[in-house]
Amino acid sequence: MDTRTVGPLLELNKAVPSFEESGLPPVPFSMRIMPGECVVVEARDASRATMFADMCAGLVPLDDGSVKFMGLDWATLKDREINALRGRIGRITRRPSWPEFLSTHLGIALQQLHHTNRPLDEVVAEASRLSEWFGLPGLPVLRPSMLSDSDLLRAACVRAFLGRPRLLLLEDPLEASPVDLENPFLGAMTDARDKGAGVIWLVRNNAIWQAYRQGVTSMWRLADDGLVAVRTG
Repeated sequence: MDTRTVGPLLELNKAVPSFEESGLPPVPFSMRIMPGECVVVEARDASRATMFADMCAGLVPLDDGSVKFMGLDWATLKDREINALRGRIGRITRRPSWPEFLSTHLGIALQQLHHTNRPLDEVVAEASRLSEWFGLPGLPVLRPSMLSDSDLLRAACVRAFLGRPRLLLLEDPLEASPVDLENPFLGAMTDARDKGAGVIWLVRNNAIWQAYRQGVTSMWRLADDGLVAVRTG
């Protein structure tokens, strides 16, 4: 396992999110994720799940406390450093996130092209391999509006796992999925963890992650009073 990161990959240290900016409860959030760990967070409210993932990615202003990724405090970084760090985060979000003015393959590659120095042909080659893994016939080049919901979901998985991310923020793609994604999704997640990635898997109910129960490091619930630890045993 890749253990080059010393200390937590992600650390929320009594982070109090701005309610006006996020709608999250303005209470202290504390959580640590180490390399290779998989943390499940149950969030019944999809918008709260998205905003919690935003907070982990340094996109929500804080009234107090801190959020650190790879030992660096989001609030103290300059734009160039923030861009470089966000290039190490893979994300699946329920928020509409496909720019219609771009073909889907460029929408998949956009995060890597914007936040890293990887050449386009290298990014495309990796995205093509991941597309096949997630059941697509190849890297989709049509505009997002021309793809089925099933193929857009597969494409979202490709985008999330592209670029060997160190942190994965995954708003669950399995619940009510129109396709059978469980095996490729869990396989990709396990492979990423074996390479040192930390995972936050945001789910709406406990049933979703039971097939991966032995791989879950800890379980939390996103509630009105913040993050509440839940026993998994």
